[in-house]
Amino acid sequence: MKTLKFYSDILELNSSDLVFQFLIDNLKPSNTHWSYFVNWEKVFENNRKIELSLNVLNYLIGKEDFEKEFRFILKENPQVVTALPSLVVRGGDITTKMQILVDYSSKKLVYKEFDFSKKELTVADVDNYLEFVTETGFRSLIENKKLKNLVDYMIGVEAGLDSNGRKNRGGHIMEDIIEIFVKDVCNRLGFRYLKEANADRIQSEFGYSVPVDKSSRRYDYVIDNGKELFIFETNFYGGGGSKLKSTAGEYRNLYDVLDGKYKFIWITDGKGWLSTTRPLRETFDHNDYIFTLAMLEKDILDYILTNNE
Repeated sequence: MKTLKFYSDILELNSSDLVFQFLIDNLKPSNTHWSYFVNWEKVFENNRKIELSLNVLNYLIGKEDFEKEFRFILKENPQVVTALPSLVVRGGDITTKMQILVDYSSKKLVYKEFDFSKKELTVADVDNYLEFVTETGFRSLIENKKLKNLVDYMIGVEAGLDSNGRKNRGGHIMEDIIEIFVKDVCNRLGFRYLKEANADRIQSEFGYSVPVDKSSRRYDYVIDNGKELFIFETNFYGGGGSKLKSTAGEYRNLYDVLDGKYKFIWITDGKGWLSTTRPLRETFDHNDYIFTLAMLEKDILDYILTNNE
């Protein structure tokens, strides 16, 4: 930790132990924002792509002879087959062709290909699609009237799948929070900043040659105050785990890679650190600058960007 007058003058803390304790004591409970929940625009956009086919398939609900009506629908509206995978397959796994393991009981693995991109269907094709909806259990849902409307069903499926994106949105929310502080101080003081900038972009736009620890490294933010470059990485951990220890080690190493040529500032937060304080303390002692949201709220960015410390 680099000793700053900010700690003593603003936070009234006069030792590294007290500064670290302030960091730990003021970790935020959550960065959950309204945007963290369901991205409804994405949900309805994905649903719209197959909505017409779903409405056609709604015809099957309540019909007593599923097989007969299913064959009738595919004969009259062969395009509905494109919607069949979406009914039972996770969003990111959906493909127009699938190799499905249909038997392994004889110690030989038997696969069958299902192609959902066909526009003209043979009797054999329809047999295959009937097998698909039967073996995946979807036929049973229809026959037993467990579903009332396939469009509504798929909205629920898409909303559930969208929850997988919450982790990424959580990370972006932290970046968005930090950008509020970064943008504000840069606008007030006339500084320039870049978001998600790699070494090439920093070189081309700001003229600084920045070393990296890996070729894919994109710094969350970089600020040029006209005299020097400030490099920022940000993250938020609501829960504990091994990831926190590796992150602390990563940013300790990155500090060494930059070798004091540029000011490297790691902004992290979240109650997850309460279960992993030791690696955080090791990096805190090793690196010059580790800040939290509570410190940003007390205008530490203004101090760092305008004082040669």
